[in-house]
Amino acid sequence: MKFGRIPTAEAGGAVLAHSVKSVSFKKGRLLSDADIAALAKTGVETVFAARLEVGDVREDEAAARLAKAASGSGLRVAEPFTGRANLYAKHAGLLVYDRARLDALNLTHEATTIAALEPFAVVAERQMVATIKIIPFSVPGDVLGTVEGLAREGGPLMRVAPLTPHDVGLIVTRLDGQKASLVDKTIEAIRTRVEALGSRLAESITSEHDEASIAEAVADMQARGRNPILIFAASAIVDRRDVIPAGIERAGGTIVHFGMPVDPGNLLLLGRLDRTPVVGLPGCARSPKLNGWDWVLQRLLADIEPTSADLARMGAGGLLKEMTGRPQPREGGKPEAAVAPEIAGVVLAAGASRRMGKANKLLAEISGKPMVAHAVDAAIEAGLRPVVVVTGHEADGVRAVLANRDVVFVHNPDYGEGLSASLKAGIRALPSEVSGALVSLGDMPRITARHLRKLIAAFDPEEGRKIIVPTSRGKRGNPILWSAEYFAEMQSLAGDVGAKHLIGEHADAVCEVALDDDAIFTDIDTPDELQTARELVR
Repeated sequence: MKFGRIPTAEAGGAVLAHSVKSVSFKKGRLLSDADIAALAKTGVETVFAARLEVGDVREDEAAARLAKAASGSGLRVAEPFTGRANLYAKHAGLLVYDRARLDALNLTHEATTIAALEPFAVVAERQMVATIKIIPFSVPGDVLGTVEGLAREGGPLMRVAPLTPHDVGLIVTRLDGQKASLVDKTIEAIRTRVEALGSRLAESITSEHDEASIAEAVADMQARGRNPILIFAASAIVDRRDVIPAGIERAGGTIVHFGMPVDPGNLLLLGRLDRTPVVGLPGCARSPKLNGWDWVLQRLLADIEPTSADLARMGAGGLLKEMTGRPQPREGGKPEAAVAPEIAGVVLAAGASRRMGKANKLLAEISGKPMVAHAVDAAIEAGLRPVVVVTGHEADGVRAVLANRDVVFVHNPDYGEGLSASLKAGIRALPSEVSGALVSLGDMPRITARHLRKLIAAFDPEEGRKIIVPTSRGKRGNPILWSAEYFAEMQSLAGDVGAKHLIGEHADAVCEVALDDDAIFTDIDTPDELQTARELVR
């Protein structure tokens, strides 16, 4: 890739490196012939730009390829934007990857990077777990091939191991003079931890603190299918030959490892009875604060049984004592996780089709299904939730052709007042927790889920990308994605022009996404346009 100042007349096809305010061109724009003319017209003689060379791969394509190579089970890859592709958890679980392999990939070339949460981090459904970022505007093809190979080697680099429901068993040993209230506190503390990870404490019993009693209790619990089996001793385990490990061995089990380089949590014992993990808990398991036992429990409930070596490697980051910068986890606090924004879909399907004649254009068939169904199916396939369909003219007909789809219908009795009335009705129907809404027109059948996903990928209110507008050949089209912060302003709209003036009023929040596709301009108003659309969609 060549990078530097280029004469404007020679910059066609280059990628703009810095924004040009005189024509409102933002960095990353692929300069077209029309752009060059606009720059020249405003007297811009040179621009800082990047020009790709043979074999270079553009940033978005490179990010998508690397993300696909790195992504394993339980992960969803978002559409790339500005060289970034995020990975999101499809379900709750543990993020699993080899730190050394990730380091090797990041050490390969400065242009290709993957940033991820800590290995074995507990993640929620829809939580962002990693981001792939291509630093420059392109990557040499051979470099990309190398890092793709590292990401795929031996299987995809990352996966999310699901937290699966387990029937956990707990044995609490007792000594003479021990308070019953302390046993109750122990059981509730363990139950809280187990249930927080989607399993249940199926059984809890008390046992005498001797080898024979412990062996009998462990064997009985294994016979009833308890997995894992936990043992909280009345007296701390201080050696692998102590009462608890001796009881496990007497039941026919083995000791995998005693002790771990995590504080609190040093005195944890990991054993096995056939295929059932048996864990001697440290005293801190009674505390609600984060300790080494949490790390072991999380893996067990994700069916990743730690080895002796795994426990020995937990020392990096294993000092969990109260300290500046890390008080919250031990206090039970939970930092706010980055999650995929909840974006709804609003499909405007209330118009009277006056220029179409007697027929309702939204019900006209295109490539085997009604026109409005194309817009609705694209919204559903793109993952918009909920999808609100605003009806008006011939509402019963629109409802009938969409009856089997997962949508919410909202009727606009004032549809004759113009587009804005339907837009307001659709926005009012959205749940309060959505981050934004992608507003589609029911008469644009060439818009697909691929178009919508590109717009969604660009949406990032924290970075100032709050209004996402598609473009082609430098012109803006539809559909448009709006941040929820503009919903209140939309309720003051009037007439048949939608929310276009808000785009001008909030120019700093607008992000243009070049789709280079005339589909963003193609709405159907006349019989001739309907016939043309049928041919194009076919």
